[in-house]
Amino acid sequence: MTRLCFSQSNWRLPSKPLRSSAYLSDSRARQHPGIVNRPWSDTPEEKGALQALQCRLQALNLSPAPDLATQIWFLRDRSLDVEETVQKLTAMTKWRQKTCPSGLTEASVAAEAATGKVVLHNGEDNYGRPVVVVRAALHRTGEWPFDGSQRLCAFMIESALRQLPDGSESMLGIFDLRGFGLANADFGFFYFMIDAFFTYYPKRVSQVLLLEAPFAFKPIWSAVKPALGKYSALVSFISVRDLCPQYFSQQTLPKIFK
Repeated sequence: MTRLCFSQSNWRLPSKPLRSSAYLSDSRARQHPGIVNRPWSDTPEEKGALQALQCRLQALNLSPAPDLATQIWFLRDRSLDVEETVQKLTAMTKWRQKTCPSGLTEASVAAEAATGKVVLHNGEDNYGRPVVVVRAALHRTGEWPFDGSQRLCAFMIESALRQLPDGSESMLGIFDLRGFGLANADFGFFYFMIDAFFTYYPKRVSQVLLLEAPFAFKPIWSAVKPALGKYSALVSFISVRDLCPQYFSQQTLPKIFK
């Protein structure tokens, strides 16, 4: 596992340098079948929204304060709506304070990471996206502290964002549902993942694949789908055989799916 340490004093969401030419410059990033964040071109409207956001954040005195790259990313997600951006940044910061009071480190997630329930693929998909795989059968309700499971997911998402190639801004999430049963039906964890994907790391997970969903997963999906709203369109049910060639080549396919 790559050693990463995100301290509270200098906390930021991992991102590429803010270069307008980097946004979706790679053809793979433009064509992937998932969600794409609003582009940023330093227009007067964008600069005005950023200035207004910074004034609001200064008044709120959030700690740790999100850095410039994070502010711009959230503004893009909210289509320059300053108040909605403030709400999302505040929710994310409060979650961060509660869940990762001492920062996010490899050591803080090592024990649960050793289960293999969440893994970061060592390559990219066909669209240049890093890939995080959640192996649902290895997650058992109540086996690990809930805050710890949240930290592990955050660590893996941020690790994926650290390896974004130039021109790519988002990642692919795969939920491997092979072997899923009632013992793995952790509603709290599922709802946290929704918050993680759409509130704490908005538009960073551009697509979610539900792999080999068994019949036992149907009631879970029926309960969770309404919480996704319009974003449920980003979720696809697929089989292992569908991963190639749509998302991976035989060479880049994660080993657990071969």
